[in-house]
Amino acid sequence: MSNFVNLDIFSNYQKYIDNEQELRENIRIVVREIEHLAKEAQIKLQIIHSDLSQISGACGLARKQIEACAEKYQKLAGLVPAGQYYRYSDHWTYITQRLIFLIALVIYLEAGFLVTRETVAEMLGLKTSQAEGFHLDVEDYLLGILQLASELSRFATNSVTMGDYERPLNISHFIGDLNTGFRLLNLKNDGLRKRFDALKYDVKKIEEVVYDVSIRGLSTKEKDQQEEQAAPVPE
Repeated sequence: MSNFVNLDIFSNYQKYIDNEQELRENIRIVVREIEHLAKEAQIKLQIIHSDLSQISGACGLARKQIEACAEKYQKLAGLVPAGQYYRYSDHWTYITQRLIFLIALVIYLEAGFLVTRETVAEMLGLKTSQAEGFHLDVEDYLLGILQLASELSRFATNSVTMGDYERPLNISHFIGDLNTGFRLLNLKNDGLRKRFDALKYDVKKIEEVVYDVSIRGLSTKEKDQQEEQAAPVPE
């Protein structure tokens, strides 16, 4: 009696499954290496919450860890088959967002402005266009930037504790501009929209810090602005 099912086809299926599992495991190995580097960078940056004099050195050390990630992303790009970025992207999406946040934090601490997606991609050795293959996804960039807001709200509070009363005002202006920028977007991604909704709490927290500093008369910048506003207009 002949078989109604050709059992040989299942051997081919098993080969496919084995190859798929091997590829995913190789991807996970590289992602774990990136996670380790990102963790080290984040540890270096935690000093900003307890010692403002160490900011420059912490940024330099974090940059070294971030730069090492570029090589790991090149390994990932070599593993992922052409045209299948989003099939495997769930493996590295979270850690990529975390690295975007860390890069954004370093750039803000060093220069006081928001890092662009293009600069982040360059630092990680990634492309900016999906057509070019392994790239930095726009939504990953935006989610990483939103993580920066939470860190800066914490930093604003700790800065006051360490006697820096001007920094919260600068952070407040920066986060205010960031909030305005995100409001220009029509966010359809549920995760991105929910994370953006949390931004208003970061804004409120920073505003409370600035208000507290202001009513206690601790900020010289606030005093200067009030004096300018109160000064009589020359006739």
